[in-house]
Amino acid sequence: MQFPPTKGPPTAIGVFDSGFGGLTVLKELGKALPYETLIYLGDTARLPYGTKSQETILRYTQESCSFLIDQGVKLIVIACNTATSIALDYLADFFSIPLLGVIDPIIGKVIQTSPSGRIGILGTRATVKSGVYQKKIERYLPHAQITAIASPLLVSLVEEGFIDHPITRLSIQEYVRPLLIAQVDTVILACTHFPLIQNLIEQALGPGIHVIDPAYATAKAAKKLLLDLNLLTTEKKLADALFYVTDDPDKFKRLGPQFLGHSIEDVRLCTFNCI
Repeated sequence: MQFPPTKGPPTAIGVFDSGFGGLTVLKELGKALPYETLIYLGDTARLPYGTKSQETILRYTQESCSFLIDQGVKLIVIACNTATSIALDYLADFFSIPLLGVIDPIIGKVIQTSPSGRIGILGTRATVKSGVYQKKIERYLPHAQITAIASPLLVSLVEEGFIDHPITRLSIQEYVRPLLIAQVDTVILACTHFPLIQNLIEQALGPGIHVIDPAYATAKAAKKLLLDLNLLTTEKKLADALFYVTDDPDKFKRLGPQFLGHSIEDVRLCTFNCI
């Protein structure tokens, strides 16, 4: 690692994603936990995770968690649907630190929101292929009719900053067509990049279809977990966020504000020792 481990007891919340999408979760964490220091790691040198093999995703996520632990975190939020679906159980066996993914926090909301059980999923190829969302939903709704659509192009478009662009609108229309044919009433944004184009997705789907963003539910679950583990900070002082990336800090500073809603002044470059 480029930076030395933080000394003393862990005090921060670590958040990691393959790139920018996890900033949507970081934003909600900042609202829910304003006194907690947040450390964000975007593995921008190796994005996107959604097109990688399972073995590669496991290695990347393990390295990311190790880096955050070295920085002194007490909880790691895996703000990436692909990493959550492929690696969460593996990481929980490997590390003793509490871990939280972005899938479990929204399952209950999906069950409550869908009156018909016709549920759509938009995610990366790896997330859709893993079947994690499908299995968790069917555990509570055995007769659910789930239509899962891999939408890899949308990830790339968001990463490049094409948030409101004709090619993005056209791509969304193509990806949601099977959902409209299936007459879904609820759609899960199973990629943390997609909240940035949520309004375009909602326009393409039309009225009457609920679109669920995992960021708010994940932040709410993180706060509850810290309370349950007695890990909430006791100091009532607004805290800052620290940002690390594995490639191109300038691009992160340029595009990150679209996800966060405010400027990012300092982004540090980090490197991994391969495991």
